[in-house]
Amino acid sequence: MGRAFEYRRKSKELRWDKMSKVFPKIGKMITMAAKESGPDPDNNPKLRLAILNAKSENMPKDNITAAIKRAEGKDSADITEINYEGKGPHGVMIFIECATDNTNRSVTNVKMAFNKNGGESLQSGALDFMFNRKSVIEFNVTEGLDMDEVELSLIDAGLEELEVEEDGKTASAYGDYTEFGNLTSAAEELKLDIKKASLQRIPTNPTEFTEEQMEEIEILLDVLEDDEDVQAVYTNIA
Repeated sequence: MGRAFEYRRKSKELRWDKMSKVFPKIGKMITMAAKESGPDPDNNPKLRLAILNAKSENMPKDNITAAIKRAEGKDSADITEINYEGKGPHGVMIFIECATDNTNRSVTNVKMAFNKNGGESLQSGALDFMFNRKSVIEFNVTEGLDMDEVELSLIDAGLEELEVEEDGKTASAYGDYTEFGNLTSAAEELKLDIKKASLQRIPTNPTEFTEEQMEEIEILLDVLEDDEDVQAVYTNIA
């Protein structure tokens, strides 16, 4: 299931490593989590995971602290989570997750990206049947870790599938999105070396595209991912 996204995931990570906007994007999620349930990560699981994900991207500690403090400010902007759906070149389906303090700006930018790059925006809910929302926890397979024991423990917490990469060094645990809290808590209790924990959208019917088609598709995806309000872009690319 996770391998269907391997191409997009790795290419996205390579691009994000070079993007100057990656820290502000992550900072938004930290600020939202802190504003929602408080600035103490020990008492705020969502914030704790946002910080963990920030560290996995090598976000400096000062940036993380600043993002938390922004949530405590009286004049801090309200950040809204909003989704957009569309169809790109060659029929590729695209689901976009945003975090924004200006929804008008976000929708204008997303529609413009589609219109200028061979795509079209779709009505909300049009792609619901094309993606399954899953909890995904990526962790390092450390020396001496009993993966059979890990799997059994995580099954009790809602695990649906456990994938170990070919190099045997990393693994990904998948479960229904409603089990995110249970899975992350179980992973923490097992003291797994968590790299990243997130909710992702997995395509129900991944589609193959040629290299030539991918060149056109990637242009649109680059524009979308470069937008300051866009947090994640999912496609049905196999």
